[in-house]
Amino acid sequence: MDNENKIPLISVVGPTASGKTHLGVKLAKFFDGEVVSADSMQIYENMDIATAKPTAEETEGVPHHLIGFLPPSESFSVARYVELAKEKISDISSRGKMPILVGGTGLYVNSLSNNVNFAENDADEELRRELRERAERYGAESLVEYLNEFDPESAMRIEPNNIKRVIRAIEIYKTTGITMTEHNRRSKLAGSPYNTVKIGLKAENRQFLYDRINRRVDIMFEQGLIEEAREILAGDCGMTAKKAIGYKELIPYFEGEKTLDEALEELKKQSRRYAKRQLTWFLRDEEIKWFDIDTFESPEELEKQAIEYAREELKKFG
Repeated sequence: MDNENKIPLISVVGPTASGKTHLGVKLAKFFDGEVVSADSMQIYENMDIATAKPTAEETEGVPHHLIGFLPPSESFSVARYVELAKEKISDISSRGKMPILVGGTGLYVNSLSNNVNFAENDADEELRRELRERAERYGAESLVEYLNEFDPESAMRIEPNNIKRVIRAIEIYKTTGITMTEHNRRSKLAGSPYNTVKIGLKAENRQFLYDRINRRVDIMFEQGLIEEAREILAGDCGMTAKKAIGYKELIPYFEGEKTLDEALEELKKQSRRYAKRQLTWFLRDEEIKWFDIDTFESPEELEKQAIEYAREELKKFG
C-alpha cells in the first residue's frame, strides 16, 4: 500500500507511569484526534484503579476507545484486539480525526502496526488441552523447550510464563506446518495500513521512573485499590483479569499470609519489573523517537517537542 492511501497514526508507547496518557491527550487536542488504547488490562470493566484507567478529568474531553468494555470474566486475544483497534482507527480517520494509539502492551502495538495476521481459524482444541496438561505436569518451561525444537525465534521471543502464547505458537505450527515466526513474517509483507509516527517515553535515569511507579502505587492505595481488588477477585473474574498487576500481589494479604505493607511493596516491585520488560520490548523498535521524561524542565516543554516532532513527521507522509 502506498503512503497516500495509508491512514496517518500517532503512537505513544513506553513503560508504566511514564506519562503516556497525558501526552496522548495533548497530542489528540492539538491534532484534533481521538485516543485508541493499547492496554491489555484497561479493556476490562470496573478494573479502574489497578490499571490506571484514565479518569474523565484526565481525558480532558478527548474520546478514548477500547477502555472498560469487557467483563473481567471474559478472556481476550491479541487477534481480537487488532480487529477492534483497526475498526476504531478506520472510523476515527473517516471522520477527519487523527487516531492516537496510546498504551504499553507491546504485543498489541506491534501486532497492530505491523499488520500481523493471526490465522485464528487454525484452532485445535484437543491439542490445546494436551499442551495445557503438559504445562501443569512438567512446567511451562517444558513447552518452551518443545517450541524451541521447530521455532527457536518464537521460543526466545515469548515470555515463558505466557503459556497461552507458547501454546498458540505450537498450535500454529502443528495445524499449518508453518511456524509462528514465518507466519508473522509473511503477514508483514503486506505492509502496514498506517503511516505511523512513533513516540516513546522513558527516563534517562531509571530510578526516576521507578520513583514515579512507587508513588503511583501509593496513590492507588489512597484511591481505594484494596477495596477494588477484593471486589474483582471475589467476583466472576477470568484468568486474564486475575493476573493483572495490582490484584495478584494482594492475594497473600487477603489470605493472611502477608501484611498490607509487604503486599504493597511486592506490588511496587512487580510494577518496576513490568516496566523493565516493557522497555526491553519497545527499545527493539528503531522507528520510535524517544523522549526522556526526566530531562525536560516541565511537562509542557516535553509536550511541545513531541507535538513538533509529530507534526514534522506527518508532513513527510504528504
